Amino acid sequence: MEKKLGYERKSCWLKYSEKETKEVHSYAEDYKDFLSRSKTERLSVENIKKLAIKNKFSESSKKTFFIENRGKNLAIVKMGAVSPLKGINIIGSHVDVPRIDLKQVPLYEKENIAHFKTHYYGGIKKYHWLSRPLAIYGVVFLKNGKKLDIAIGDDDNDPVFAINDLLPHLSRSQNSKTVNEAFEGEKLNIIVGSIPLKKTEKDAVKANALEIINRKYSIVEEDFISAELEVVPQGKARDIGFDRGLVGGYGHDDRICGYTSATAIFEAKNKKTACAILFDKEEVGSQGATGAQSKFIEDIIIEILKRAGEKPTYENIRTVMKNSDLLSSDVSCGIDPDFQEVHEQNNGAKIGYGLVITKYTGSGGKYGANDSGAEFVFKVKSIFDKAGVTWQTAELGKVDAGGGGTIAAYLANHGISVIDCGTALLGMHSPFEIASKADLFETHRGYKAFFEA
Repeated sequence: MEKKLGYERKSCWLKYSEKETKEVHSYAEDYKDFLSRSKTERLSVENIKKLAIKNKFSESSKKTFFIENRGKNLAIVKMGAVSPLKGINIIGSHVDVPRIDLKQVPLYEKENIAHFKTHYYGGIKKYHWLSRPLAIYGVVFLKNGKKLDIAIGDDDNDPVFAINDLLPHLSRSQNSKTVNEAFEGEKLNIIVGSIPLKKTEKDAVKANALEIINRKYSIVEEDFISAELEVVPQGKARDIGFDRGLVGGYGHDDRICGYTSATAIFEAKNKKTACAILFDKEEVGSQGATGAQSKFIEDIIIEILKRAGEKPTYENIRTVMKNSDLLSSDVSCGIDPDFQEVHEQNNGAKIGYGLVITKYTGSGGKYGANDSGAEFVFKVKSIFDKAGVTWQTAELGKVDAGGGGTIAAYLANHGISVIDCGTALLGMHSPFEIASKADLFETHRGYKAFFEA
């Protein structure tokens, strides 16, 4: 009776044939390559745009096109035979990731060591970033207006950078503090040099660092003011475990959903118009011209209507939104065997058990959540069941254990039916997050089924 009437989750790996298992690993190889090359939101957008072009999408096409916004947003659209006024199927993810940013005037010298001052971005555990190799990526606009792309640390011939930690022998006072008190944001300073410039009386190590930076990149100190430079973990995404069933890397949250939604729309045979959107600024509240609270989604709807031969009137824009369905494709937290106390077992995501549907996020009584209606929950899980997608449902930890939010609430404010749906991770927001290859693959399959619904 329990087997007949109960709800039971099963590992994805147990259902795969040998051929499907190979397909899972093959898909993960392409994803690892993307993740390793996409250390910033700009690079994520650029690399997915290249994939779109490879799959016959262009800015000018009427049927398969993309729209870019400020190098940090990308919408990929595949028009369907059904009028967009009947609604479109949208998947929205974000490609910004917790990191450490350089301040606008970053370079200084202290105790004969040159550092960059920083300001961390998003929800990080600060101690994760100490005593590990770091890379620097981003853009700089020089005085002459030239844009310079920066990538230092991941090439074998590059130096790396580091934030020093206090040795355990002198940590008695530090050990008595709370984690937040022990690791201060203003002390997340990046070591960038230690050799003084000869015949220089003041700040000779800083002067030498500036001389090297100028010689190699034509950058002067004032150029840092018009720069976006991000400090990220050095290294590539890697397989984890003897069985290679897991992928470890920086930025799974939420580039894993951005990548799977993009590859899904490339493969989808959709009847309704399908749209995959990459957003920025989710990790700091989705504000700004590139966040989910911006008008970018309205710009996309307007362009879809125009290319479908419909007038982009206010009434038509509202009609499209009210009739549309959207997956807020963001990650969930998997149950960690060493920290089970923060999860409620029946409603926690299991690693390797498939795509996660999350009816609500939020914290302190669902505050800040989009609590999706039962009708839409049923619709989404029915789509997955029909396509044979392995899925599970989960929430973000025990009640009052913490919580978090996504872009779902902001997009639902437009009158679109929205639910959170993505991949479960271990170590979310750490410099080396962990995802199951099976969950990655089922996320791709689930998104493809949603686009085709």
